[in-house]
Amino acid sequence: MRRIAVINQKGGSGKTTTVVNVGAAMAQAGHKVLLVDLDPQAHTTIHLGFEPFKPEKSIYDVLINETLIDDVIIATHVKNLLLLPAKIELASAEIEMVNTIGREIVLREALKKSKENPEYILIDCPPSLGLLTLNALTTASEVIIPIQAEFFALEGLTKLVQTIQIVTERINPATHISGVLITMFDKRKNICREVAEKTVNHFGEKVFRTKIRENVKLAEAPSFGQTIFEFAPNSHGAEDYKKLTREILMGGKHEKKRIGKRPTELDNHNYTGNKKRNKRKKN
Repeated sequence: MRRIAVINQKGGSGKTTTVVNVGAAMAQAGHKVLLVDLDPQAHTTIHLGFEPFKPEKSIYDVLINETLIDDVIIATHVKNLLLLPAKIELASAEIEMVNTIGREIVLREALKKSKENPEYILIDCPPSLGLLTLNALTTASEVIIPIQAEFFALEGLTKLVQTIQIVTERINPATHISGVLITMFDKRKNICREVAEKTVNHFGEKVFRTKIRENVKLAEAPSFGQTIFEFAPNSHGAEDYKKLTREILMGGKHEKKRIGKRPTELDNHNYTGNKKRNKRKKN
């Protein structure tokens, strides 16, 4: 079983889109996949066509009420694809878990009791570095970081990487960054190329060769409760996520090297556009 957490504390980086579409591509390839919606906004749940208030039980019940995961998991309309849904009540879970013994590993321990035994677990994390994200990190053996190719893409990324490495050192030695994904990429834009270049400079071989191109179909698919492969199977979005999924599946056989140092300068980026503006001010 491979457990993969998709994390970035910045909203709009493509976490949910990646979890849903990679999970669907894996399922279509014949693998049994479980998606864990750990975001109080319940975007993964909504993306797959479920109303966030409809499921009788949710991951909140697993974390707070010790409900068995197998009593909460629901089947989706995609064959081989299961979902551990979320509800808005998950927003209060971090406060309610404060006094829980072993609060950082509640999700991990709950999954141990499940009899579903999927080949892949993909966890959609909230846009924060709180207790819910910490549960994802202690559960996962791999972390994928989606980075939107835009000006503020690398802001706060240093803290995220440091958090992952602290969890690795103190709680879960198995977890590590297995991939960094560039999303919403447009090769015609200078800023997109510069963000991609800087990301490769810091993460090296960790950066996926596949970049998820800007694609309106990817943005429209959730409103129809469909994956990109159902909504627009011939789109760039479908093509890119198929390629990305192949990379991830191969990653289990050809493990990349772990990051050995903390990239402390990630936030201190200087783009070409900044340099040009600075020169004008001096002149």
